[in-house]
Amino acid sequence: MIVLLRFAFAAIVVAMLGVTSWASLQVTLWETPRAVATHPWFIATLFDTYFGFLTFWLWLAWRERSGIRSAAWLVAILLLGNIAMATYVLIQLFRLPTTASVDQLFTRRPR
Repeated sequence: MIVLLRFAFAAIVVAMLGVTSWASLQVTLWETPRAVATHPWFIATLFDTYFGFLTFWLWLAWRERSGIRSAAWLVAILLLGNIAMATYVLIQLFRLPTTASVDQLFTRRPR
């Protein structure tokens, strides 16, 4: 299962980097039309996205035990979103042996 998860999260990182690069080459983020940026569903989606980021970060902060490391990951998640989140999980998956259970991914790291 660990190997499958490694492939899945690697695919997420690659896909997100690809689509983000493609979008950046089309138009800069700062040129988002006002009609889009002020649309109620755009705003609701941003709230949903960032609350999802914070939910993931709360688990990460509980798991990490290091305030500095947790704060650095919070900044990365808020700036890079799912790219940072998938990278974090991928790093944790590569720290586990391939024979590990998925439960070990979700447990608190030792001090």
